[in-house]
Amino acid sequence: MQASDTAGHASPAAAALVRQERHGRVALITLNRPAQFNALSDALMDALGAALLAADADASVGAIVITGNDKAFAAGADIDAMVDWGHAEVVERAFITRNWETIRQVKKPVLAAVAGFALGGGCELALACDIIVAAESARFGLPEIKLAMLPGAGGTQRLPRAIGKAKAMDMALSARLLGAEEADRYGLVSRVVPDAQLLDATLALATQISAYSTPALAAIKESVNRAWESSLSEGILFERRALYARFASHDAHEGMRAFLDKRAPQFEHR
Repeated sequence: MQASDTAGHASPAAAALVRQERHGRVALITLNRPAQFNALSDALMDALGAALLAADADASVGAIVITGNDKAFAAGADIDAMVDWGHAEVVERAFITRNWETIRQVKKPVLAAVAGFALGGGCELALACDIIVAAESARFGLPEIKLAMLPGAGGTQRLPRAIGKAKAMDMALSARLLGAEEADRYGLVSRVVPDAQLLDATLALATQISAYSTPALAAIKESVNRAWESSLSEGILFERRALYARFASHDAHEGMRAFLDKRAPQFEHR
């Protein structure tokens, strides 16, 4: 897989901003601006979006992992690029909307493996993933208030849903950082592992997930996300329809037959 430009060809400059590897049915995407602590420039988000869409379209991929390095998952947006922008420019550019939201189009499970700083846009990118595995060194924060700005890549919306209004207000209004253990207690992250085990543990989890039926995973992901965005009654209705649709799936019948036969299922991802 390679990041692609708008013409559909690989862009070497964009590809350099993310590294891509395959681990069986898992696509690993590594943010690659180490000198800038993986600050999320417009070009990097273009490259990340292209990599995510390519992995999502690849039938041999069952799950996706996004990671940074041991110092930073991503230390926020690229302030140097933004400092002179005006209101008309950000509207014309569709800033954030144009490329940061690409992750919302991905149907397959996306896991974040976070070590070091996940600040501002980096925290928001992690929040947009389906599962966050945090190293003990991970630090999460929304420090935009220090710049007289606000979290604008979903932070004011996803964080309260993840940890509640009180904690989210505290983080956003005071620029408070959460360590990994505190983030785990509040429900911001899925699990915490030693730094040395972060990538192996996340890849192992992604490998486990990727072995399950891809359409079933997509149905679960969509149903859980619907719980964030609708009333309970609407969410239940959506879930029920998703469940009924499973009965039209080859994999669901194979899974049930395998259970009754006391054997491992052979999913065909259809």
